Amino acid sequence: MQVLLLLVAVGLCWGQYTPNTVPGRTSLVHLFEWRWADIALECERYLAPNGFGGVQVSPPNENIVVTNPNRPWWERYQPVSYRICTRSGNEDEFRDMVTRCNNVGVRIYVDAVVNHMCSAAGGTGTHSTCGSYFNAGNRDFPAVPYSGWDFNDGKCQTASGDIENYGDIYQVRDCRLVSLLDLALEKDYVRSTVAAYMNHLIDIGVAGFRIDAAKHMWPGDIRAFLDKLNDLNTQWFSAGTKPFIYQEVIDLGGEPITGSEYFGNGRVTEFKYGAKLGTVIRKWNGEKMAYLKNWGEGWGFVPSDRALVFVDNHDNQRGHGAGGSSILTFWDARLYKMAVGFMLAHPYGVTRVMSSFRWPRYFVDGQDVNDWVGPPSNDDGSIKPVTINEDTTCGNDWVCEHRWRQIRNMVIFRNVVDGEPFSNWWDNGSNQVAFGRGNKGFIIFNNDDWSLNVTLQTGLPAGTYCDVISGQKEDGSCTAAEVRVAADGMASFLISNKDEDAFIAIHADAKL
Repeated sequence: MQVLLLLVAVGLCWGQYTPNTVPGRTSLVHLFEWRWADIALECERYLAPNGFGGVQVSPPNENIVVTNPNRPWWERYQPVSYRICTRSGNEDEFRDMVTRCNNVGVRIYVDAVVNHMCSAAGGTGTHSTCGSYFNAGNRDFPAVPYSGWDFNDGKCQTASGDIENYGDIYQVRDCRLVSLLDLALEKDYVRSTVAAYMNHLIDIGVAGFRIDAAKHMWPGDIRAFLDKLNDLNTQWFSAGTKPFIYQEVIDLGGEPITGSEYFGNGRVTEFKYGAKLGTVIRKWNGEKMAYLKNWGEGWGFVPSDRALVFVDNHDNQRGHGAGGSSILTFWDARLYKMAVGFMLAHPYGVTRVMSSFRWPRYFVDGQDVNDWVGPPSNDDGSIKPVTINEDTTCGNDWVCEHRWRQIRNMVIFRNVVDGEPFSNWWDNGSNQVAFGRGNKGFIIFNNDDWSLNVTLQTGLPAGTYCDVISGQKEDGSCTAAEVRVAADGMASFLISNKDEDAFIAIHADAKL
């Protein structure tokens, strides 16, 4: 009986660390600023058929409408209430999306903005996505309701009321982040109100949450509202399943607040991952791909079972949020595909793929002054639909990296090799590297300025495999390059430094 109780306790504990995806699906995709109607369609027509595990959606709660600059992406991070009502759609459309995605085995994760409300300079009135009245100057948000009692103004010890020193953990957690009104999460009323919002989403059918700005909340305060959360909806999840939690904690080292302080609540976003991988693949600071042999904890990252990882996210692809100019994005497509391919092949962490929109970049003194630009929109501010071109790419300035063949096929690769050990590492001492995943998959990269021509042990059974980067297996044949694995597991690889894609990947399901 004691063993049974222990197993039950362990099961409950692990709820917040596992993504609650359908077995055989491992990766998440952030469909940044998509409308709920488009996400529902994408789950059915593309994500489910291609093995994606789930979608991180933009904050679904009512936010301030910012017109100067005109409707920036960051207005979504300035809450006015917890009503499900944004440019992405209303509550009915949100419910329809969650239902349709769950019905095809694709989970929904909500970006939960619960550290703060809108900026103290947000003014007063009804300029919000659902028309709710608020008075930021008076700390009055009647649609929640929150009042002046519910904010940390009295606790913050800086003259401005904003965070002035990131070396002071009290400022970071009790003062305003860029003037955003900081909620007093030590108060049970605030904790209960946040939990009620999240429970509403859980009851609709979401599978988990990204906790925005977690670094700016005390870990114990997060724990307190997480403890009030319901189990997931049994229409799609087994009884007793806890929501998946991953917390935005920017920890590049050098500050007193660390990601490890938040492990008790769930996973954390490992920002060092994309920053370091970008530096290596750009070959900056003398870094080489050969050094990736002990990638993961060996590079000072958090433990794999506590990490959510990504090459870029909606902040740092714009130069914000951590990593600086080393971060690889869709603007650097060849290197970016290599980085995402490496991430999806490597066993470390839970992986999240980015899906972006284009904006008109304009640099002044090295900084993109258009980094504020919001999603593709109509003249009335409504978000444009995601249109699909004949070649399966997206139109209307939606980038849809998750639909790039190389990235989609590596999402499938990760599913095929899930649970297999990291094996058969090879490198040339420079920027040509290869590794396997047990007897299920093998990947090889050439990031040098000369050709790669090598015969290596793949660990795979003998046979002919389709390279899922240059093409894929269709109707029993390959649409591009083939790799022949001999009876002893050896295979020969040729990758020119001029090739469109600087890597080759094969896996068990791509065998002819």
